[in-house]
Amino acid sequence: MTQSDSAAETPKPRRRRKEARPGEIIDAGLQEFAENGFAATRLEDVAKRAGVVKGTIYRYFSSKEELFEAALASRITPFFDDVAGLVAAYPGSSEELVRTALPRIYKALFEDGLHVLMRIIITEGGRFPAIAELYHRRVISRGQEVIAALVRRGVERGEFRRSALTDLPIVVVAPAVMTIVWKMTFDRFEPIETRRFLAAHVDMVLEGLLAKDKGEPPRAGG
Repeated sequence: MTQSDSAAETPKPRRRRKEARPGEIIDAGLQEFAENGFAATRLEDVAKRAGVVKGTIYRYFSSKEELFEAALASRITPFFDDVAGLVAAYPGSSEELVRTALPRIYKALFEDGLHVLMRIIITEGGRFPAIAELYHRRVISRGQEVIAALVRRGVERGEFRRSALTDLPIVVVAPAVMTIVWKMTFDRFEPIETRRFLAAHVDMVLEGLLAKDKGEPPRAGG
């Protein structure tokens, strides 16, 4: 075999399309954030994991904060679009909608990895106000809109009673945050299956929301 034949058989390094690089960098960043937290994540480690040089990251993201925001958007936006679409088009009762929506939230948190991003905010948001602000803007505000729409639907249909809970609908998802905190802090001492948290969460929310008579009209001013 000639030298030229040998060279021809040597596989060439795979050349990635430029448009694929931002997604690869975001995925690498998510893995680094998940393993190390926000403060300890270094862009050079992100670059190494993504298989690029550090300077490549700066072609797409000006800072670690901007990369974190892109990571949030890549995971949060599709999730909220999915739940918002569910609320807008759901054909059944509002009780059935709660029983459908909350499992999707838990799946996104504990199976699809969104709890990692929330864990970073819980543990490091106080030290990094900029990432806490962007998390509020990207996640909390959108989440409030979606949950408010779900609760408003039930009130308008006479299926939910007006109460302090419907006046502050973000409380509807608060037990999910408690689940994350429990698993971060206490699960090694008293492990509780996520499905049990979910079942208790659904029961508690419906006890607080459902009208005694599901056919009763919404209270005046609702």
